[in-house]
Parts: sequence; C-alpha cells; structure tokens
Amino acid sequence: MDKKNAMRAGAVAAGTTLMMLLMSSPALALTRDDGDDPGPGLSAMDTIGLYVVAPIALFVVIAGLVMVLDKSKKTV
Repeated sequence: MDKKNAMRAGAVAAGTTLMMLLMSSPALALTRDDGDDPGPGLSAMDTIGLYVVAPIALFVVIAGLVMVLDKSKKTV
C-alpha cells in the first residue's frame, strides 16, 4: 500500500471515529429511570476481590487443569 492510500485510510478511520463520538449522546447516568433500584455499593476489598483476585484465581485453576489433564507425551 502506498503512502497516499495509507493516508486516505487513516483519514477515513479518524473521520468515522470522530463522527461516531460526536453523534453519540451521553449516558445521562445522573438521571434516574423508572424502576431503577440500585443495590448497595461495593467496599474497596470487595472490588479488589471481584476484579483482581477472582480472575487470577480462575486463570490459575484453568491453567492447572490444563496441565494436569494434558495427554500429550512428555519430551525429554
């Protein structure tokens, strides 16, 4: 791809992204909707456990199962 086509593709991508951002409306999270019933917030430890510790633990469990249940022959 020559330089002119690359510049054109970049300009189209940037223009499309800019138009999508300008056309989208804000989420308006401050306005309450009918039937909106938020639950209690998470503490700092709950948040760390849910978004840091749980994914790492899940990764370790899956990786351990893959290693234990691996049926391929071991090469030395």
